[in-house]
Amino acid sequence: MRLRLFVLSVLVSISLSVKTLHAQQPTAPYLEKRGAATQLLVDGKPYLMLSGELFNSSSSSLDYMKPIWPKLAAESLNTVLTPISWELVEPTEGKFDFTLIDGLLAQAREQHLHIVFLWLASWKNGKSSYPPVWVKNDTKRFPRAYENGNPVDILSTFGTATEEADARAFAAVMQHLREVDSQDHTVLMMQVENEVGILGDTRDHSEAANRAFAAAVPAELTRYLADHKDSLDPELRELWVANGAKTSGTWAEVFGDTARADEIFMAWHYARYVQAVAAKGKAAYPLPMYVNTWLGGNDATPGNYPSGGPQPRVLDIWKAAAPSIDIIAPDLYASNFAWWASRYHRPDNPLWLPETNGGTAGAANVFYAIGEHAAIGFSPFGIDSDRDTVNDLGQSYSVLASIAPLILDAQSKAAIHGFLLTEAHPAVDFTLNGYIVHVSLDEIFGHHADSGYGLIMADGPDAFLGAGKGFRVSFTSRSLATHVGLASVDEGAFADGKWTPGRRLNGDENDQGTYWRFDPRYTKIEKASVYQFQ
Repeated sequence: MRLRLFVLSVLVSISLSVKTLHAQQPTAPYLEKRGAATQLLVDGKPYLMLSGELFNSSSSSLDYMKPIWPKLAAESLNTVLTPISWELVEPTEGKFDFTLIDGLLAQAREQHLHIVFLWLASWKNGKSSYPPVWVKNDTKRFPRAYENGNPVDILSTFGTATEEADARAFAAVMQHLREVDSQDHTVLMMQVENEVGILGDTRDHSEAANRAFAAAVPAELTRYLADHKDSLDPELRELWVANGAKTSGTWAEVFGDTARADEIFMAWHYARYVQAVAAKGKAAYPLPMYVNTWLGGNDATPGNYPSGGPQPRVLDIWKAAAPSIDIIAPDLYASNFAWWASRYHRPDNPLWLPETNGGTAGAANVFYAIGEHAAIGFSPFGIDSDRDTVNDLGQSYSVLASIAPLILDAQSKAAIHGFLLTEAHPAVDFTLNGYIVHVSLDEIFGHHADSGYGLIMADGPDAFLGAGKGFRVSFTSRSLATHVGLASVDEGAFADGKWTPGRRLNGDENDQGTYWRFDPRYTKIEKASVYQFQ
């Protein structure tokens, strides 16, 4: 009896020790729905990526990158999007070289920066320039797409061996990251391929592709369309319904024999290929994964942009085909930034901007994306270019970094708004904290600002925190019988999460209590409180 009790106690002790050890193991970064927003969690805490993407070839050399990392850290970045290529990871089939990856991790850690790796493999910008030479040389095993009756130097999505080889290499990378980074969490996410889709034609016209196009649409896709009919992208739903909302038939029968049908066909097959790669990678190490897209515009013909890439009109195709992809992200360089951002911010798709403009435009857009669309991050391209470190984007990042915990909390509570103001769109109204908030371009000593941007969040009852430049704010009560006045306006700064007030702004600085103002010359943080009177 005593022996049984002793053995039982030992087994219980071992079990508790294992559970404790497991509980102490750091969890890989992951996405989580937190109230009104989906957020990236790193070491169990919400994380706002203030990022930049390197030029395509920069990270292929550790010596080249060595002086770059300190410059990036000085620009208030916390994350760097860093390309890694299949050709350098697997120069000889089956033999993997992680020297470059390990070196990049070490360099980033030295500057206390995180990384998002971009897996440049089968496709990059619709082309196939990043596979290893042993893939490029073997067109029989790794077939090419056909355009206008001729093969082109683009890997076909219908190459089974290509898909398997790409997935195998990606899984090897992820397994290596698990071994060398699962404790440090230097790497936050992975991009799978880059701006996929076929350029030069609406679809692949190889024999394998033609057979697939003449075959039945997969039942998995038609079930998805039927189950999500009311929430589909309007353009996709309209096309499907116009062709009879069929749940069976060939691609031409279900979607019509048009360029749009070709695009849907390619979207499904690119997405299934990417799904295979991502799923095998996640099985090795389950980091969040995303795809990015080259935006084509509403009137552009597929093939003028990569046909099959995740344009807004085919997002649902990608959602059906690639469940291992967590985010579909736009590479957003278009002037109508707000419109495109709204197309990619969906209940099933948080906004993430892995490629976009920097400079003055980026300095403004980052406030809007984070404040209005709860973006998990923002990343201008070519962040390692030779330019002054003191710039508008750096100022915006510095301000946003200081209030990041407050932003993330406000995102989860839907207690934040962002805005972009121009002479064409000089004002915006929204409801926040029980008040109607009026935001418009500021003027100083009779001179109107020609642009303004920022965000405003609730900061307690009758209290607000704002950041940005070039705008002014007034408040209205929902009750017509009640007026709202400014009780106080304070400029200040956050350091290590603690608010240090500066000047109490009154008189000329708030138009004698009329406006809460943000000078067009500076990116600032201010707090305001209001009161109501009859």
